[in-house]
This record gives sequence, C-alpha cells and structure tokens, in this order.
Amino acid sequence: MIAPVIILVEPQLAENIGMVARAMANFGLAELRLVAPKNGWPKKGVREAASGATHVLDGATVHATVPEAIADLNYLLATTARERGQMKRAQGPDDAMRDVASRQGQRVGVMFGRERIGLTNDEVSLADAIVTFPVSPDFPSLNLAQAVLLVGYEWRKASGQASLPFTGEMLSPPATRESMASLVASLEANLDTAGFYPPEKRDVIARNMRDMLHRMAMTEQDVRTLRGALRALNRVKAGDSSM
Repeated sequence: MIAPVIILVEPQLAENIGMVARAMANFGLAELRLVAPKNGWPKKGVREAASGATHVLDGATVHATVPEAIADLNYLLATTARERGQMKRAQGPDDAMRDVASRQGQRVGVMFGRERIGLTNDEVSLADAIVTFPVSPDFPSLNLAQAVLLVGYEWRKASGQASLPFTGEMLSPPATRESMASLVASLEANLDTAGFYPPEKRDVIARNMRDMLHRMAMTEQDVRTLRGALRALNRVKAGDSSM
C-alpha cells in the first residue's frame, strides 16, 4: 500500500514545515514536496522544528509550480476550510483516507495551501476531490501542521497500521476470593482494634466495606500492597505503644 504524498504550496514559515515533517513521521508518511517555498529552501530553524523527523526533510523535493509537483500522481486531494463552489466531492479526512487506502498501486497526493490564504481556486480545480475538516464554524482555521496531522492519523487507521504502542493491561492477575477474604479479615480486625465500628452499626458498615473492596476489582498485587500497608501501620502502632 503506497502512502500518500504531502504537498505544501508556497509554505512560508520554517517552523511550520518542520512541524509538518514531524506530523508526517508520527504516522508513517515520508514523502514531502514543497512548491515554491517562500524565501527559498532549506530554511533556517526547520530541522529544529522537526524534532528528529529530519529524514522527511532530507527527502523533501522542491518544485517551481503545482503542476510540476503533481505530474506523476494518479489522484489528488486538495485541503480547504471553505466552500469553493466547484462541484467537487468533499470528504472528511477519515472518508478521504479510506478512499486513498483502497486505491491499490496508485500514487496519491494531498495538497495543503499557504498559511494565510490556503490554496487558490485554480489550485483546487486541479484536484479530484476536496478534504475538509469538521471544525467549529466559530474558528475553522487549522495550523498547517495540525491539518497534516489529522490526515496522517486517518491514513494510519485506514491503512490498518494504527496499533497502540501499549495496552495498559494488568500485569497481575485478578485477586482470588481467598486473597480478598484474607484482606477483608485483616482490615476488619484492624478497624475493630481502632474502635472504628459503632457496635450497633458494625455489621452494616462491615458489609459496606466488603462491597466497596469487591467493586474495586483488585489484582493480587493490589491485595499484597494493601496487606503490606496494614502490617506497616500495625508496626507503627506497636512502636508507639512501647514508647
């Protein structure tokens, strides 16, 4: 499956290009094309802004015009935040990247416009479809790197590569009933010794305590930790009483 090419048209700020490279690297995109970057290329500070994604910058190509930058592509998407009246299919990044992932063997590009004014109508007219974002109408403008990040994230999902780096699964098994019963007995004995239970309410409060502990769905490690804490408190009390 061929990843889409990211095309930046007349990008101005080195920081934005660097952060675009970083966003691309986050989601496995590697091919960056720059169309007539303002004040030339490479730009001072761009590598620092990339935060290590310098392989994307090292492989970036510079093109004089949009037609030159897209000449080898089979399918082109243009990103825009506003209606252009061009009778083009408009998709969110999720649907757009699912479509891209289905285009086996095709070279696809996603084109992003200038920081201040975006793409021109003529540039949008070169695209097969539009990608736009479901942002708040009260503030629809996205930073260039943010827009690339959203597209990259949806590409990662659509291409079946979006696996989480860790699951957060429990490393200790769930506590056995025997372990829980032992913890409850130890806790109740300590609370009895401390005079926690009013005699007339002891049974009700003890049941509530047991219910609370069972709702926690504790692991064996949780039980060992709590029992260790109770033992430590008992040692402190024993030390106090001997002073």
